[in-house]
Amino acid sequence: MAVAAAAAAGPVFWRRLLGLLPGRPGLAALLGRLSDRLGRNRDRQRRRSPWLLLAPLLSPAVPQVTSPPCCLCPEGVHRFQWIRNLVPEFGVSSSHVRVLSSPAEFFELMKVDCLEGTLEKSLQAKFPSNLKVSILLDFTRGSRGRKNSRTMLLPLLQRFPEQVRVSLFHTPHLRGLLRLLIPERFNETIGLQHIKVYLFDNSVILSGANLSDSYFTNRQDRYVFLQDCVEIADFFTELVDAVGDVSLQLQGDDTVQVVDGMVHPYKGDRAEYCKAANKRVMDVINSARTRQQMLHAQTFHSNSLLTQEDAAAAGDRRPAPDTWIYPLIQMKPFEIQIDEIVTETLLTEAERGAKIYLTTGYFNLTQAYMDLVLGTRAEYQILLASPEVNGFFGAKGVAGAIPAAYVHIERQFYSEVCSLGQQERVQLQEYWRRGWTFHAKGLWLYLAGSSLPCLTLIGSPNFGYRSVHRDLEAQIAIVTENQALQQQLHQEQEQLYLRSGVVSSATFEQPSRQVKLWVKMVTPLIKNFF
Repeated sequence: MAVAAAAAAGPVFWRRLLGLLPGRPGLAALLGRLSDRLGRNRDRQRRRSPWLLLAPLLSPAVPQVTSPPCCLCPEGVHRFQWIRNLVPEFGVSSSHVRVLSSPAEFFELMKVDCLEGTLEKSLQAKFPSNLKVSILLDFTRGSRGRKNSRTMLLPLLQRFPEQVRVSLFHTPHLRGLLRLLIPERFNETIGLQHIKVYLFDNSVILSGANLSDSYFTNRQDRYVFLQDCVEIADFFTELVDAVGDVSLQLQGDDTVQVVDGMVHPYKGDRAEYCKAANKRVMDVINSARTRQQMLHAQTFHSNSLLTQEDAAAAGDRRPAPDTWIYPLIQMKPFEIQIDEIVTETLLTEAERGAKIYLTTGYFNLTQAYMDLVLGTRAEYQILLASPEVNGFFGAKGVAGAIPAAYVHIERQFYSEVCSLGQQERVQLQEYWRRGWTFHAKGLWLYLAGSSLPCLTLIGSPNFGYRSVHRDLEAQIAIVTENQALQQQLHQEQEQLYLRSGVVSSATFEQPSRQVKLWVKMVTPLIKNFF
């Protein structure tokens, strides 16, 4: 009995350890391989043991905060402080955080407030040439077809070569014969640069949305605007630069080159490349974490002779934050698993009576996430796309069967929920809106007894195998004590869920939910690629 429960909790325990082992990449890799081996063994089991329900009783405690809670500063009051052991913590005023709700709102913000505003300020400056544009794309997705992102950006790069940088990330796992044989579009399944972050001076937009037409019109996603948050903008600028440095650089003649001194992502040694990329990205995370710790100490623990009133009058003292932003990075090809560790810990530690609203446009949870949803104590409402609003609905060729594959995965998960008698605690809901597609992802956490969320995750990850193991991902955890911002997040969640219907056994009897035999047979073989 205990063995079955420990096997379920083990991968969570080992993944957490990865974040607590600085300078021990060998041990971290070993623990990661042991965790993956356990996951594969569980995949082979036809049914999960009911002893999985004991997992939360045996799971380890939340990663410990390195210093005791501070009674002098606001950071000492919320229960998610442990996240700052892994990533920088940015305390901000909730007035700088704005939750968007629609593609049209996203478009207007990008076009008017951000792009036009930034260009206007640049033109009004004494030295307009100070304007810099850095664009990070995925190599395979950005090069697909004759007319693509590369060809679109070439005129800009040719006209302003000193001010424009276009970086194309190429996964190190697509190389050799595999790279030659896999055709366009299908090669994107091996791994992508999937981060969606938009930076304008000191402001940041985090989203799961791309910048193609449908994301501005009828493709529902999530978006948050962090206005005048200098430290957060600096962090994501450095992150984009770091990934750009380990990417291929687009040239004016449509060729690509590596940055001087950098290992080639698919021609060079893979292990050497991944090691260099890990160092480049982790240097950004660790240096920002150190900066924020120093800023925190200066702001709330300064031994200066100046009084707090004098410092405030001089403009040196910041208003006490009521909201905290944590950037969560997942780059498994580089052995960076921060988002995975934090997400699993949040799911594990959610107490009985807490509610988690989790949404994904592509319902294909990792085994570890499924185990936690089924084996922990919180209530879950999981929002996913109905086949008709799946982005692949109506696609030509094999891609047209992808919505049916998601239906098959959904039905298997629903059957497991029912077999464990968890229908009251774990509920599936399908989003539907005529003429629209659904691409929203993230979660909202409501503590027991609360009608408003205190935490949300928002960004690019889909909670699936690709997000965890193959792609480069980034999202932020927003923790807030401000009721107005909590209300914004609650309204965002309600607005999405109001367009959904509850999944029941009758759902899978509908004609649109009938899955062909060949799709059922192929899905287990390909589910880790979409």
